[in-house]
Amino acid sequence: MFTKVLSLCENPTYTTVDYRTVKQSKARVALFAVTGDVTQRLSVGRPQERGRANSASAKGGIAGLRPENRAASQRVSCSSGSGLHVPMTSAPRKVHTGRRCAKVPPSGRRQPERMALRLEEAQKLGWILLKAFIRFTFMFINNCVAIPSYCLYLLLLQPLRIMDSRTFWYIEGVMFKWMLAMVASWGWVAGYTVMEWGDDVKAISEEEAIVIVNHQATGDVCTLMMCLQDKGTVVRKMMWLMDHVFKYTNFGLVSLIHGDFFIRQGKAHRDKQLVYLKDHLDKFYYSRDRKWIVLFPEGGFLRKRRETSQLFAKKNGMPHLTHVTLPRLGATQVILKTLGPQQENGSLGSGDASTRVNRPKGLQWVVDVTIGYPKARPMDIQTWIFGYRPPTITHVHYRIYPVREVPVETEPLTDWLYQRFVEKEELLAHFYETGAFPPPKGQKQAVSKEMRLDPVWLCVIQSFAFASGYMWYNILKYFYCCFF
Repeated sequence: MFTKVLSLCENPTYTTVDYRTVKQSKARVALFAVTGDVTQRLSVGRPQERGRANSASAKGGIAGLRPENRAASQRVSCSSGSGLHVPMTSAPRKVHTGRRCAKVPPSGRRQPERMALRLEEAQKLGWILLKAFIRFTFMFINNCVAIPSYCLYLLLLQPLRIMDSRTFWYIEGVMFKWMLAMVASWGWVAGYTVMEWGDDVKAISEEEAIVIVNHQATGDVCTLMMCLQDKGTVVRKMMWLMDHVFKYTNFGLVSLIHGDFFIRQGKAHRDKQLVYLKDHLDKFYYSRDRKWIVLFPEGGFLRKRRETSQLFAKKNGMPHLTHVTLPRLGATQVILKTLGPQQENGSLGSGDASTRVNRPKGLQWVVDVTIGYPKARPMDIQTWIFGYRPPTITHVHYRIYPVREVPVETEPLTDWLYQRFVEKEELLAHFYETGAFPPPKGQKQAVSKEMRLDPVWLCVIQSFAFASGYMWYNILKYFYCCFF
C-alpha cells in the first residue's frame, strides 16, 4: 500500500487517468507514489485528453501496464473527481468510475474485526485500571485508619504494660494478627490463595521454632502473612527478621512496636548487625512471649543475588543453584546459639533439668518453608495491592526438622544449611516442571490442601478497623477543639 501520494492536478474535475494514456501527454505534472518496494512517477494530462483516459480505463486500462506492475495496480477515485492508477500490494475488489469513492483495499475487510478487538482490549485495560484505582484507594484508607488505631490503642494501654506486661503483649499480639489479616485480605479478595504441601506445622504452633524461607520477591512476606493465619497463635507470637528498609514503610511502625528486628545488609555492617541481633533477642524475645522467628537466610531477592551466588558456588566447588541462592550463615547461627540450649556435642537440644528451671525450653524445631509461584513468576507487593494479575495460587511447602539435629558450629551448620537449600532447589525444579511438589520419601503421592480464610472474620476485622479509625478521629478532633 502506498504511504504517501503527492499530487497536483490542473483540473479538479478529472475522474480517472490511465497510466498508458497519460504517458503520451505533452503537458505533464510530476506525481510520486511511494510504495513499500516501488516508486512510480505518474503524470496528469491536459483536459482534452480526459475522454481518451476514461475510454481506456473502461476497457481495462491496467492491461497497459508492465507485467510486473499489472497485478499491483489499483484505481483510487476520489469525490473531487481526480483519480490515478497507483501500484498496490493486491488487486482491487471492484472498479468504478465517476465522482464517488468506491475503491476499498482488500485489507479493509478485516478492519471491523481489528476495531472490535482493539475495543475489547481497551475495555479490559480500562477495567484493570479502574479496579487498581479502587483497590489502592481502599488500601490507602485502610492503612490510614488501622495503623493509627493500633498505635493509639497501645498508647492508651501503657499503664497495663507497667502493671501486667504479659497481658499487654497478649493484646498487642492479637491486634498485630488482625493487622496481618488485613494485608492477607487484600490478596484474598483479588483471588490470590495458597496451596500447602508437606508437613503439618499446626501441630507445633505452640512450640518454639525458627522458620527459614526462600526469598524471591516482596510478595513472599504477604504470602506468609496469609498462610500462617490459621496456625493457632503463631502470628501473634511471631518475630520477623527483615531488611532495614522495611522500617521506613507504612507498616514499619507496627513492626517496630511489635519487636521485629531490622537488619542492615552488607559486609561493612555484618558483624555489628549480628551483635545487635543477639542483644535484641535477649531483650525482647522471651519478655514478649515470642514463639516463632522468621528469617530469609539468602539475604536478598533471588533476582538480585542469583548471579553472585552462582559465581561464588563455581569458585568454591559448590552446587549450581538456579531457583534459590546459597544462604548466609550469620543470623541463623546467632539465633540458634541465643535461643537454644547447647549440649556438649555442639548440637541443640532440650538441655538438662537444671538449665530449664528458670528458662523456657528454647527452640524445638526448624521449619523449612519453600515458596513456589506458577511459571516461576514471583508476586511482588505491587501485584498484591493493585491486583492486576489474574487469580493465582501460590504453593508453600513445609518440612520440619528437630532442632537437636542441627549443629551450631560454623562448618557443620554451613553444610547443613547448604543442604537444605539444595533440597529447596530440587523441590522447586520439580514444581516448575510438574506443577506440584514431590511426595515425601516413602510415599507415592503428595498431599496438598488449600488454605482458606474466613470471609466473615475478615469483614469483622475490617469493620473494627474502620470503626476504630472513626472513633479516634472524633476523640482527637474533640481535644483539638478544646485546646485550640
